[in-house]
Amino acid sequence: MKKITLKISERDLKENLNQGRQAGKVPAVLYGQGKENKNIWVDAIKFKKVFDEAGENTIVSLELGEDEKTNVLIYDYQLDALLDTFAHVDFLRVNMKEEIETEVPLNFVGEAPAVKEKGGILVKVLDNVEVKCLPGNIPQAFEIDLAKLVDFESKITVADIKVSEDVEILDNPETIVASVSEPRSEEELAQLDEKVEEDVSKVEGAAEEVKEETEGESK
Repeated sequence: MKKITLKISERDLKENLNQGRQAGKVPAVLYGQGKENKNIWVDAIKFKKVFDEAGENTIVSLELGEDEKTNVLIYDYQLDALLDTFAHVDFLRVNMKEEIETEVPLNFVGEAPAVKEKGGILVKVLDNVEVKCLPGNIPQAFEIDLAKLVDFESKITVADIKVSEDVEILDNPETIVASVSEPRSEEELAQLDEKVEEDVSKVEGAAEEVKEETEGESK
């Protein structure tokens, strides 16, 4: 298992969060495993590096001083939309000997022949799947090879995901992950254009009626 560590410091609730952020720190909270919640600070630059490496599926060892170390998952986070920086982080304590349930993202690779050669439209149904395993066995991602989609009847399901015997996928095995739909014919596209024009006409007509009613009331 990859070893990722991150130093933290305790945070007093009386401290000003904005001042802390301006000083290059991110406020965070540590909770779980029936223990008391702990308010902490993490260095913004160091956390960004850890997040890029660990994501939300890899165990991180939080170090408070030299003696206190806690295994956690990055359970949740908030971003500052204007600055594109982390505004707050939630760390979840984990017991390395107890199984947990979490989501693992799907990484789509390759190109579907049904898209490249037949002009089909790729349909991705799932972005992630839920798994159950020990914290140290959580996959960072599952790779989905789109090369299996050779025609419009081909489908990739949850059952096709390659997984080690240490990990259990909780989603229904028959759930479709990805497929390729046939391109629309010229007739279908023409019908679609007619429907759009019809809807636009209805909206314009309704708007005109409202305008006339409003003008009538104002006289």
